[in-house]
Amino acid sequence: MEFYESDLFNYLVLPLLIFLSRIVDVSIGTLRIVFISRGKKILAPILGFFEVLVWIIVVSKVMQDAVGIPSYIGYAAGFAMGNYIGMLIEEKLAMGVVVVRIITAHDALDLRKSLADGGFGITAIDAEGAKGKVDVIFTTVKRQDLSQVVDIIRNVQPKAFYSVEDVKFVNEGIFPSHKAYRKRGIGAVFNWRIGK
Repeated sequence: MEFYESDLFNYLVLPLLIFLSRIVDVSIGTLRIVFISRGKKILAPILGFFEVLVWIIVVSKVMQDAVGIPSYIGYAAGFAMGNYIGMLIEEKLAMGVVVVRIITAHDALDLRKSLADGGFGITAIDAEGAKGKVDVIFTTVKRQDLSQVVDIIRNVQPKAFYSVEDVKFVNEGIFPSHKAYRKRGIGAVFNWRIGK
């Protein structure tokens, strides 16, 4: 009992417990919000359940004894870190679908071919930019494939402008087979350019 009343507990252990509890609680909350925005009707409520459970069991109990600046700093730092970790987890899960919009002032035939060779469906339109004609290419891809699309853009048209947006719902489309893509590798997408 003396330990719980000691300076070590009040100024180190308790703030650390608050910090860790807030990381868990807020990380789950951040993921829940992301899943709500993506329309995940089953995952969001499950995460909400565990978020509140952690809050009731851990955070509320720990906060009853929280007094002093170290505890308040632990609370605020845990909240901030929880947001960051929640976003990292969501990024690693790579769930969902995104649309990539590519705008290039150059002839985009190479880029279109490279994306198609990579197994990605594309829609291309001619448009007018501030400095003349541009090509606009849209491709809708699974988030886990986004890095491959970005690699293709950077290798084929490194100066192309591109933006990425979340998509809540898709119906049909052309998506690459991961087995086929892994077999060929990213290099195979560019072989046609050098006559292989």
